[in-house]
Amino acid sequence: MRYTLNMGKTLTFLHAADLHLGAPFRGLRALSKTWAQRLLTAIPEAYERVIDAALSRRVDFVVISGDIFDGVHPSYGDYRKFFAGLERLNQAGIPVYLCTGNHDPYTSWADDLFALPDNTVMLPASKPGYVLFRRNGQPLCLVAGRGFYSQAWPVDEDVSEGISRAAAERALASDDPDAAQAPFCVGVMHTGFDLDLQKAPVEPAKLLGRGVDYWALGHLHKKLAYPSWDDPCAVFSGCIQGRDIKETGERGCFVVTLEQDAPTRLEFVPTASVAWEKIDVDVSACATVSEIPDLIMRALFRANGKAHCEEMCVRVTLTGATHLHEVLARPGVLEDVRSQINEGYPAFFCDALIDATRRPLDKGALMNAGLFPAVLMKTARAQRANVADEAAYLQEEFLQKGIALPAACVREIDALADQAENLVLDLLQGGEVRQ
Repeated sequence: MRYTLNMGKTLTFLHAADLHLGAPFRGLRALSKTWAQRLLTAIPEAYERVIDAALSRRVDFVVISGDIFDGVHPSYGDYRKFFAGLERLNQAGIPVYLCTGNHDPYTSWADDLFALPDNTVMLPASKPGYVLFRRNGQPLCLVAGRGFYSQAWPVDEDVSEGISRAAAERALASDDPDAAQAPFCVGVMHTGFDLDLQKAPVEPAKLLGRGVDYWALGHLHKKLAYPSWDDPCAVFSGCIQGRDIKETGERGCFVVTLEQDAPTRLEFVPTASVAWEKIDVDVSACATVSEIPDLIMRALFRANGKAHCEEMCVRVTLTGATHLHEVLARPGVLEDVRSQINEGYPAFFCDALIDATRRPLDKGALMNAGLFPAVLMKTARAQRANVADEAAYLQEEFLQKGIALPAACVREIDALADQAENLVLDLLQGGEVRQ
């Protein structure tokens, strides 16, 4: 439900979540010390891009929806990095509203090493909290939200309970009598939604009808909009930097624009320093192993172009029917190919090269071995030997049912026989059916 007071007002803010400052990158140190060290700087760099995006777009405020840190006891360096970003926003006069997540619950901030800057408000965790944002002294947006108090959430409590426009107006009325005049309301939560039932789950439909224009959510490490991207009422911005091969694709934050009586507009801002990708490369056309690295490299550049990120960690799976199947299975061959890829372009790193190729099947060998069904071969030969007789037979069958056989069908008999033969071959070798 969109309120229509103060017609013509607009609001622009940045929504980020799941920064995970201080998160370790496991599994790469044994493969590459250089890349393991590079990834340690990736998350701080992504956070800097979040701050840069807010400053360059001169947003009204910034929302961070939990899991700012990866653990309950962040290092001094992680604290310093985060608070330095808040201070940059403070100097620009940009407020920050944040809530805690399951990785950095409210209790873990009790002994923090820094005091929050004047521009920053941490929403409470024991109950919903409410803030009024003003622009040029005029009420513009109600911010309502709640964070995690501890690492677990009570299974009998709804984290969204009490978070609504009406509740915010009542709570703020004594200090801000004009709070109800604010045309917009933004909700802030860290929740598993209906996809992670262990982390403060919320039934998505319950969030609608509470007078909240946009729910800025955190916890799910992927972009998600409910009920749709055309009508983004509740949005997960995803994490700002993928941490392993399970978090593939572009990562970043959203710049959100709310306008009365107009659809919500979202601008995705990529922030990842290093993209993680999984790609399949069909090597069936390669005559030699030496052709495979070049084919893979071209596939990597295509994937990289879609990731909005110069550097990339990738896992490559080789596919297709190829006579190189047995060669690729020899000890050291895949590792040599992987090394050639990693030496070819420093901005890409292949953490694993997987062989999922198969040996091509020979029709003659199959027939000699008795693996190709004889009845099908006899049918195919008969069709080729006397297409006219076969057409006459089919025509008779059609006429008995009062249907004329189209002339095009006669011309297609040979083609259909080939397709039937190829179908059986594909099924025998366990591959995908050719279309």
